[in-house]
Parts: sequence; structure tokens; C-alpha cells
Amino acid sequence: MARVLVLSGPNLNLLGTREPEVYGRTTLDEIHTMLSAAAERRNHQVECRQSNHEGELVGWIGQAGGSFDGILLNPAALAHSSIALRDAVGSVTVPTVEVHLTNVFAREEFRRTLVVAPAVRGVVTGFGPDSYRLGLTALLDMIERAA
Repeated sequence: MARVLVLSGPNLNLLGTREPEVYGRTTLDEIHTMLSAAAERRNHQVECRQSNHEGELVGWIGQAGGSFDGILLNPAALAHSSIALRDAVGSVTVPTVEVHLTNVFAREEFRRTLVVAPAVRGVVTGFGPDSYRLGLTALLDMIERAA
């Protein structure tokens, strides 16, 4: 059984009410429930966390080795600016997949630069809440193939 750490960054705790025309009406708790069910169907587990603080996310990533087999990461706005998150992901040996609810490449110019992405195994963007599910599926496939 694999354990996946699901990390969501700043403002994602506001999903469901924050700019629903952009991010939809699905809450982060609903996404976490969907991910738990998807992982359980494959006999795996997820542990879901959210923080509005870059340092806390960096700390969780750094502690993931030995406790988790993979990381599913939505860095939110930090995806465009956080060298610290990029370095944290690059410093751990567990595979990481980055996800985004919206298609960042179809949005404002500043959102088109993903500084964390070069350190991850892959990026899923633009499928709403399904981005998390698709990212989890890809991550679990990688983990299972490596086992």
C-alpha cells in the first residue's frame, strides 16, 4: 500500500467560494474526499494538507521521505514564484506531480511561468477538480510500476 501526501497551497482553503467563475464551486474538502476514495479503490492512502504558508509547505515536503511514497502538489500562486518550493521538491527522492485547477497557460502572462514544474515528474493543469484525480492516477501508476 502506497501513501501519498497531497499538499495544497495558499488560498485553496477558499475553494467553493473564491472566484467560483474561475475555480468552480467544489470545495477543497470535497476534493480531498474524492482523492481518498480514488486511492482506496487502488488499495492506497492519501493524507491531505493545506497551508497558506510557504515555509510550512517546504517543511512538509522535506519530511515526506520515509513516510510517503509520493507527493501530489498544488502550489497555487507559489507555483509562479517559489524557488524554495522548487528546491524542496528537487531535494526529496519521492516522486512529485504538480496540479492546477485552471489552465495556467490560458490565463494572465505571469501565471504561465511555473518555477516548481522543472523539479516534478509531471504537471496536470486545466481540468478543475479532476486535475487532482488525474495527477493522483499518474502518481500511483508511477509508484506501482517502481514497486
